[in-house]
Amino acid sequence: MNLPIVAITMGDASGIGPEIIVKAMTRPEMAAWARILVVGDAERLREAAEITGSAVTVNALADPDAARYVAGVIDCIDVPVIPKGHPFGVVSPISGEGAYQFIKKAVELVQAGKAQAICTAPLNKEALHAAGRMFPGHTEMLAHLTGTPEVSMMLMTPTLRVVHVTTHLGLIDAINKIEPALVERTIARAHDTLVRAGIANPRIAVCAINPHAGENGLFGNGEEETKILPAVKATQARGWQVEGPLPADTLFYRAGRGDFDVVIAMYHDQGHAPIKVLGIADGVNITIGLPVIRTSVDHGTAFDIAGKGIACEDSLIEAMRQAAELSKKK
Repeated sequence: MNLPIVAITMGDASGIGPEIIVKAMTRPEMAAWARILVVGDAERLREAAEITGSAVTVNALADPDAARYVAGVIDCIDVPVIPKGHPFGVVSPISGEGAYQFIKKAVELVQAGKAQAICTAPLNKEALHAAGRMFPGHTEMLAHLTGTPEVSMMLMTPTLRVVHVTTHLGLIDAINKIEPALVERTIARAHDTLVRAGIANPRIAVCAINPHAGENGLFGNGEEETKILPAVKATQARGWQVEGPLPADTLFYRAGRGDFDVVIAMYHDQGHAPIKVLGIADGVNITIGLPVIRTSVDHGTAFDIAGKGIACEDSLIEAMRQAAELSKKK
């Protein structure tokens, strides 16, 4: 059976994306999981290989059908938008535009049947905006490029999965946005994703918004009863194993010990904080609800160490593994 083709996007060229890609491509397990196309600037990858001392060559391509898929060679769909010697570790509209163009090209490859999944290195939101690409992040950009009205972010570590009802919003805006239909759709996306992954009847826990799940009205303004509980009851009526709304402070402990298959978090930091405490190096970000498979590292561009050759590639390798696995189950 042919291995799936996964397109890895280079992310922000001023960050650690180019370095972690070339380091990851020296690891033999990558080729065992998938055939890999890197979508980025070929010359920037060569610079990264020199910085990291990685024993790879970069095969610049215009046509994915010309890829070699051999050890020691990075097959790169070349999008030559980064000037040679472009600085690392700075916010740059050039890098922001590049990150957008790499994603756009990767989506085109998947839509044309030339790749089965996308795995993304990190981008920088400020650089993206400086380039005039006004997306909060990869998730929203991919939704736009694929014409998908609504998607969800799922973060994974080896011991925990979290799906977010809201993501890149201020806390007040996030709480205002939460409503029963949105919570129900988010639970449904999480349920369907896990069923496709082989969990026949996933155990789903839903976070509350307020401390102690509102403590019977002592905290908050009844958000649990008006915004979350109707969605929980609606999904329970489908015969699904859904519990909530539950206090987040104890819920994540229970999920970490294996009581649940996935947690539904109401806002960004509620879900991100426990994931990153439990295993940022092994964390993976998966966008669910897209017509394409997309996984990502669970860290940022790390401008403070970019260009120094010391960035760790482990999260990218895990994201690649997940992309390959999901491609086989699609």
